[in-house]
Amino acid sequence: MSSPHTPSPARNATVIRIGRRSAMTGLPCSIVLMAIGGVGSFGAVLVATGQQKGESTVSGFVGLAFMVALGVLGVILFVGFWANRRSRILIDHTGLWFEKGDARNVIPWNGLAGIALYWSEFGRNGKIYSLELYPNGPIDRDDPVLWGLVRDEEPLHPGLPRLRHRVTLTAPNQPPVVDAVRSHVPHLWLGESQRPTGHITRADVRGHRRRTRGRTP
Repeated sequence: MSSPHTPSPARNATVIRIGRRSAMTGLPCSIVLMAIGGVGSFGAVLVATGQQKGESTVSGFVGLAFMVALGVLGVILFVGFWANRRSRILIDHTGLWFEKGDARNVIPWNGLAGIALYWSEFGRNGKIYSLELYPNGPIDRDDPVLWGLVRDEEPLHPGLPRLRHRVTLTAPNQPPVVDAVRSHVPHLWLGESQRPTGHITRADVRGHRRRTRGRTP
């Protein structure tokens, strides 16, 4: 998908470090959850060995189980935030580049039919955004770099494809990304659209594993 004429982003590309900001907030939260899980696990060991103080109760068991579950969630979140801490997007005249560590690929402008900004409510007063990049032809949904961005959902308009790339954005990241996109390809801009809460869905991890099983790198 990379352009043979532009193997890397332009020097004046707009750079958005999407992984760093998420890691700065997500890693501490996940560590707190893991600490809670550690306390719960320690309590479970005390109960199992009969060394707890006082009599065991059903509510106590439920509380310990809940703490352990929070710890497991913390581990899962920590792994995800740590793996994506170096992720960033770069926007130039060629397209939108996605970098994850040392891996990189580009979604070229000339391969798109339109670009939209989705947003939904997040928490009490927050919003979460996503940049929806609709292709004008087939895309490789299992690209080694871009597969995690692929979503198969109802499009903004009937004439657009279901399969497209989605880049999740936080409130601080959204303005510079939108400004950069509109400055390069204003003719592709489809505007903003509010979506139901929780519109940021996960990539099709199981499907990706099934389709790429046995595939050589």
